Amino acid sequence: MGKAEDRIRTIFSKYEHSDISVSELSKLDILPKIGKTRKLPLKWIICVLTVVSLYVVVKNVNIFDDSKCLVPMPQDVTKLFRDPEYCDLCEDVLQVDKVANVSPTLFLEKYIKPMRPVIVTDGALNWPARRVFSFDFFKNLFSKIEINRSQDTGCQFFPYQTEFGSLQDVFNMNDNRAMLKPGEKPWYVGWNNCNDEAGKYLKEFYQKPYFLSNMTENIALSWIFMGGPGYGAHMHVDNVHYPSWQAQLSGKKLWKLAPPPECYYKCKDLEVTVAAGEIIVLDTNRWYHQTTVLPGSISITIGSEFD
Repeated sequence: MGKAEDRIRTIFSKYEHSDISVSELSKLDILPKIGKTRKLPLKWIICVLTVVSLYVVVKNVNIFDDSKCLVPMPQDVTKLFRDPEYCDLCEDVLQVDKVANVSPTLFLEKYIKPMRPVIVTDGALNWPARRVFSFDFFKNLFSKIEINRSQDTGCQFFPYQTEFGSLQDVFNMNDNRAMLKPGEKPWYVGWNNCNDEAGKYLKEFYQKPYFLSNMTENIALSWIFMGGPGYGAHMHVDNVHYPSWQAQLSGKKLWKLAPPPECYYKCKDLEVTVAAGEIIVLDTNRWYHQTTVLPGSISITIGSEFD
């Protein structure tokens, strides 16, 4: 296996230092020639050519280098090369527990160390954010700072199934659509807050989850998700630094969790509903997850990583 990796690296290196264009590379009659040697099974030949092709695409498509754009494909491609997971992550997880009034010590031992998904039903019940955060609240706050987001390449916007190209587009929609009036086009979006001033202001309306009192949290609120019934995030796995929590401030959201592909035959898929005032905690880097906003009021969720 080591020799094969060295050969692939050599191929990549030669390509990078050559004047061969993508179109010229695509015309190479390589597959029949390799196939005639019959030194490797066809599936391995196809696998190697696929890796080379993906590498060529990533190296030559400029849009992949634009960190301000949300392009799902490169992120998915990187998952092809992720390290395999140990299935003890999920082997004995038959459901997502729901707990309340849990001590930080118990929470650490039972859920954080083994990284078991869990919902704390009283996690955000008394947060002022549940009364204050709304579409208009975020519109008033982020419309003032949106003009500066283009200068901060760390900011991300997730349009999901909508036509919105930016957070500013979201806040420019008509009032009827914003309020999810019947007959209007549904919507659901997400974005990360990378403005320190806004982050400090938002923290006036929520606090670090009580069950994480011995943990450290990102200084600024990391993620905000908002939208109406029927929409949500597709099945995916994140590429962030730490596990995270997400607090459901209004509305209800169905979460579908799936184990890593290598654990499909050892672990089961999970489903759980997160209601307003509840917080779900999981390692989104390892558990694949999908969300759907359930019928009812607008869904507003905030979240952050913790270490």
